[in-house]
Amino acid sequence: MNHEEARARLLDAAEALFYERGIRTVGMDELRAAAGVSLKRTYQCFPAKKDLVEAYLRRRDERWRAALAGYVTEHATRPGDAPAAVFDWLLTWFTAPGFRGCAFINAFGELGAVSDAVVRAARDHQRALREYVTGLVRELPVADPGALAGQLTLLIEGAITTAAISGDPAPARHARAAAEALLTAALLSPPLRPASPATDG
Repeated sequence: MNHEEARARLLDAAEALFYERGIRTVGMDELRAAAGVSLKRTYQCFPAKKDLVEAYLRRRDERWRAALAGYVTEHATRPGDAPAAVFDWLLTWFTAPGFRGCAFINAFGELGAVSDAVVRAARDHQRALREYVTGLVRELPVADPGALAGQLTLLIEGAITTAAISGDPAPARHARAAAEALLTAALLSPPLRPASPATDG
């Protein structure tokens, strides 16, 4: 088994076990056994557990955002449909087997007080999500895309947390309805225009 294959196996095992049971409860011996990787190779790939934790979060961020963007691209036939498609994707995620909420909020709750790497990964994920939503909103005729994107991102994060705690996927539908109301209000508002210079009459 070469280095890259071992690394991928360890990350796969980490994603399954960390997300299902939490980071603190899963030790390196259990991870390497689940991955089928020797002790020596494990520590060649990840010298410490914290290195594996950060790599797991970084890879999950890339995969999660790619899955979201792929769904939106496939299902939104016009720019105006894209924000709602985000919440439709959330519903499919919430109803999938093994859904346990946001991996980044979970990791931050466990280790945010003691791990700068986890804090950075969580904040980078949050920032990247907001940037993605801002990009969707910029395609629409709204006065303040940044403010609207911030509101939609709060709805996304709130829906994820509520669905995880309640065990009910309905927050995706509720957040979608709230997002549609925000979008309707923003689209009805006229764009901000600079004031006309005063002229001597």
